[in-house]
Amino acid sequence: MTHNEPIGIFDSGVGGLTVMREIMRRLPNENLIYFGDTARVPYGSKSKDTIGKYSGQIVRFLKTKNVKAIVIACNTASSLALDDLRKKSDLPIIGVVEPGAVMAAKTTQTQVVGVIGTVSTIKSQIYNRKLMAINPEITLISKACPLFCPLVEEGLLEDRVTEDIASRYLHELKEYDLDTLILGCTHYPLLRHTIARIMGESVHLINPAYETAKFLKEELEEKDLLRKGEVSLDDVRYEYYVSDGEERFVSFADSVLSCDVKEATQINIEEY
Repeated sequence: MTHNEPIGIFDSGVGGLTVMREIMRRLPNENLIYFGDTARVPYGSKSKDTIGKYSGQIVRFLKTKNVKAIVIACNTASSLALDDLRKKSDLPIIGVVEPGAVMAAKTTQTQVVGVIGTVSTIKSQIYNRKLMAINPEITLISKACPLFCPLVEEGLLEDRVTEDIASRYLHELKEYDLDTLILGCTHYPLLRHTIARIMGESVHLINPAYETAKFLKEELEEKDLLRKGEVSLDDVRYEYYVSDGEERFVSFADSVLSCDVKEATQINIEEY
C-alpha cells in the first residue's frame, strides 16, 4: 500500500454519493473508488447478519482495488457491521455515525437532539450510545423514516409525495424542544431542503457526510496516508462500481457530484 492508492467508499445505493462529494471537496488530491449496492438497496429493513454479509463482500471487493482506507458511507452498515469489519481488516475503516454524533453534541444548546434514519439504524440505538458516551445529559428523539431511501433512489427529491411523507414523519419531532437534527442516513442530505423547510430555521441539521470527510482527513494525516506531492486534476481518478443499473446510477451520480460522471461498471458482488 502506498500514499497514491485510492480510498474506497461504499453504500447501499446512491446515498453515499453525498459522502463522496464531501471527500472530493476536502481531499481533492485523492483517488476514490465508489461502490453502490444498487441491486440490494435498501439496507435499512434488513437484518444485522445480512448487512454484515453484504458489507463483508463489498470490503473484499474494494481490497482487490488496493484501497488504503475504506469509508462506510451508510449509516445502517456503520451501525451494524463496522465493528466486525474493523476486527477482520488491517485497513482503516471509517463509519458515518460517530462523526455525526460528535458534531450534534457540540451543536445542541437545548440538550435535545433528534435523529432520523432507517429502521435498522434507529433500532440499533447506535446514536443513543454514541451521544450518551459524549454527554449523558443529552436527550435523543429518534424517528425511522423508511420511505426516504426509496424516494431518493427514484430521484423524487423535490416532489409533492416526498413533501407529504416528510411532513408525516417529521411532525412528531416538532413537538419536542430539539434544536439539532442528525440526518442519520446518507440519502437524507439529498432531501435537506425539504427537511429544513418542515423543521424550521431554529433546528440545525447535522450532515454526517460533511463531518465524515473531516474525520477521514484527520485519520489519514495521523497514519501518514495522505497523497504526497504536487497533484494535478488530470492525476486524480474516480471509479464507480454498482451491482445493478449502471446507466441509471451514472445519470444520478452526474447530477450529485461536481465532476463529470461518464461510466460505472456493474459487477457481481456475490462473487466476493
